[in-house]
Amino acid sequence: MRKALVVVSLLLLVAFALQFVFAAVGAFTKPAGDGAYALHSVTGMAVIPVLTLLTILLAVLAKAPGRLVGLAVLPLGLVVLQALLAMLANAFTDTAGASTPVGLTVAGLHAVNGIVAVHVVVGVHRAARALAGPAPADAVTVAVPEGEPA
Repeated sequence: MRKALVVVSLLLLVAFALQFVFAAVGAFTKPAGDGAYALHSVTGMAVIPVLTLLTILLAVLAKAPGRLVGLAVLPLGLVVLQALLAMLANAFTDTAGASTPVGLTVAGLHAVNGIVAVHVVVGVHRAARALAGPAPADAVTVAVPEGEPA
């Protein structure tokens, strides 16, 4: 289970990283139609939640420490916050449907929340790797004698 947790947390990290690519695809699509953000939406509303739930399940089944299980749950809340921020940003348009300063500010918070989510998932993946076992046998370790600066 612990190796599966490492793999799924890595897939989750890749999905989050791809979100930035898919957001850029939507932002730079000309002309920008309703489908410009389709990949971003599907990944954010389906792929990432499923991988997050799978990560949580595997963390529990792997008997991970409570801190890791809690950290694995956090991206789910951040995804919900992402959806709320996107809806709120879209709600703050003028009567012609153009962006407003408030809407753009909320959209900026959507991006910042995405960055926070990536950092959380990096932490989940690192903790999963540490839980899965020691470094490979061919890893080099350097001993620092006591009293010398590291």
